[in-house]
Amino acid sequence: MVSAVFHSPGDVNGEPVTVSVATPLPLARDAANEPVAAPVAAAKPPRAGIDWRAVWMRVLPPVCGLGLLWLVWQVATMKGGAFPTPGATWDAAVKLFADPFYRNGPNDQGIGWNILNSLQRVALGFGLAAAVGIPLGFIIGRFEFASRMLSPLISLLKPVSPLAWLPIGLLVFKSANPAAIWTIFICSIWPMVVNTAVGVQRVPQDYLNVARVLRLSEWKLVTRILFPAVLPYMLTGVRLSVGTAWLVIVAAEMLTGGVGIGFWVWDEWNNLNVQHIIIAIFVIGIVGLMLEWLLMALAKRFSFDD
Repeated sequence: MVSAVFHSPGDVNGEPVTVSVATPLPLARDAANEPVAAPVAAAKPPRAGIDWRAVWMRVLPPVCGLGLLWLVWQVATMKGGAFPTPGATWDAAVKLFADPFYRNGPNDQGIGWNILNSLQRVALGFGLAAAVGIPLGFIIGRFEFASRMLSPLISLLKPVSPLAWLPIGLLVFKSANPAAIWTIFICSIWPMVVNTAVGVQRVPQDYLNVARVLRLSEWKLVTRILFPAVLPYMLTGVRLSVGTAWLVIVAAEMLTGGVGIGFWVWDEWNNLNVQHIIIAIFVIGIVGLMLEWLLMALAKRFSFDD
């Protein structure tokens, strides 16, 4: 309560007039209206240092393995002979890869063209094998009748050597290039068929029961349930198949001729150029390793595991 005294000008006696004014009570604070303090930024965790031991364990063993190979090779060729030394092979590789894409005729081309032609044949044969083998694996794994009918045939044909299929291809196609693609196809199809079928057969029965309750069509069952569950098995089969395809193409091209890394190896042997043969061995191994790394990265990219 605040009191104020005023003197009215019309008041003869001049007595002051007192007026009381009520002071407003302080409003109660609403918890919801309380100002919110700015959140304190969480302290960033300290950056982990480089694990040098892990780095060394990843880098040092391969380097030591390559060094051991070079040492054994150097010791084995110290006394000379037909087998070239590591230094001579390295010099030949430098000259060879200085111009890998030259053309001096249909049978005299750089190693780059030979690698590309081999990869093209592998891509065609492997692609056809995947287009046939993966659906066939789903059918074998999904239906017991198909499994009992086709499993004995697969067990019979799978161990056949790749070179045994090449004459059949030459007989049917009358040409070396389709015969080589046929050989890649028939040899690389089996890992995809077997692994895909095993993956389908190992899908938990609960998944199929849910699909039956929801009355899913066979197409939705395959695309929504079976495919995600079977994908790791399928990619394993693809990885094994591409390695088989790359092995087969070298042997097939040695016998069929033309342009390719296998034919190039055989041609260098006819020329007694052992240095180039050793270089080709390393090139074949490096390309096969790159294909395997590519498929491993693909498997990790499309994996459904947490």
